[in-house]
Amino acid sequence: MKAIEQEQRQAIRNPDHPSVTMVRDLMRLKSIHIHTAWPLAMELFSWRQFQNGREIGALVGLEPVTHQSGETSREKGLSKCGNARLRSLAVEFAWQWLIHQPDSELSLWYEERFGKGSSRVRKIGIVALARKLLIALWRYLETGEIPKGAVLKAVSV
Repeated sequence: MKAIEQEQRQAIRNPDHPSVTMVRDLMRLKSIHIHTAWPLAMELFSWRQFQNGREIGALVGLEPVTHQSGETSREKGLSKCGNARLRSLAVEFAWQWLIHQPDSELSLWYEERFGKGSSRVRKIGIVALARKLLIALWRYLETGEIPKGAVLKAVSV
């Protein structure tokens, strides 16, 4: 593990590949470290072009599924037909985002909508926040648009 981490840190110091540049860009945001940025860049953002946020949600398994029969339409929850490792990483990262980026628009949205609810409600909300964060990070990498209210840090590897 130490050898792999050392290789990752060396690659970030001397970026010669667009994927590694994505890792560096992600690490500029406070609350994102190498253990989060590397899998997000390498397994999600670097190998495919996304057209919209729904594609990202579907790839990670954070897209809502509806059951439609005749005139009835019900929400069945999340598809969970995606990369389970990235899905769990996104949820863990969402908790960290709330701690390290409390003044960001996404954190304020979560607190307003789910913050005062029961632990069950907060867990449901954190999955919604994880999906929104992945979409915001995709926009950040594509256009350079920093998520509103997010704080940047100096990259130290």
